[in-house]
Amino acid sequence: MIQEGDKVVFLKDGVRGIVIRVEADRCHVLWEDEFVSWEKIELLRLEPNDS
Repeated sequence: MIQEGDKVVFLKDGVRGIVIRVEADRCHVLWEDEFVSWEKIELLRLEPNDS
């Protein structure tokens, strides 16, 4: 389950971001290029932890 603060990867192009809000089936994501957008949860996957 994706939550605020999680690091995610967009499945269509592999870009990484941080979830800043979750509402129903969408996440508001701050992307690594500082762009912000709403995306469907099914288009995101959690980024694996580095530990």
